[in-house]
Amino acid sequence: MNDEQLLRYSRHILLNEIGDSGQERLLDSHALIIGAGGLGSPAALYLGSAGVGRLTIVDDDAVDATNLQRQIAHTLARVGMPKAESARLSIEAINPDVRVMPVVARAGAEELDALVRDADVVLDCCDNFTTRHAVNAACVKHRKPLVSGAAIRFDGQVTVYDPRQADSPCYACVFPADAHFEETRCATLGVFAPLVGIVGAMQAAEALKLLVPTGQSLAGRLQMLDGRHMAWTEMRLPRQAGCAVCGPRN
Repeated sequence: MNDEQLLRYSRHILLNEIGDSGQERLLDSHALIIGAGGLGSPAALYLGSAGVGRLTIVDDDAVDATNLQRQIAHTLARVGMPKAESARLSIEAINPDVRVMPVVARAGAEELDALVRDADVVLDCCDNFTTRHAVNAACVKHRKPLVSGAAIRFDGQVTVYDPRQADSPCYACVFPADAHFEETRCATLGVFAPLVGIVGAMQAAEALKLLVPTGQSLAGRLQMLDGRHMAWTEMRLPRQAGCAVCGPRN
């Protein structure tokens, strides 16, 4: 690190759990963020400000006026701009040293295979089951940790799926593709603005802990937030031996 970086990241360096070596790891790391909306906005901003050296942000949507209530990476002046590009501008305004690669596309299985292979950690900040399952499959294949978050109305949840751990479940263990869960979207049900900030910030925290590495991740544990009463509940998530995605994993 140069003198400017030592100053910028001094509050991280002071932490025994991070220090010089941990910050160097962050600077050399690559995080892949799927979605630049309510969850992806705070996650990307915190990862960028914390000094994760490379960020790839994938989103095929454009900034809309209705997004500005909660998607803090975007501004009124950027309505109509691709969200991935808008997020890049916001991150570079905070930390120009971070290399941000915006991908303006809805990544399918083939694209995700290449993107996940090149990342050190993946953050699922999207809003649909199809993409979530595709991201999960790629993470299991390439043994990359996946930080998953979701938020709707006043309810949020966050967990980590880590295929490097033999006892860690994958997303499909908890939400099987054939279970036909009801797709819920904030465009029809609404979402409490700070809720996505809380969950997205937690996703960033879990990603940073995995990259350093330090502490204990949320692998095998699902944290659920009732924002009405600001009450957290934790559920243990066992790996399913018969899972179609990670079942054969050794």
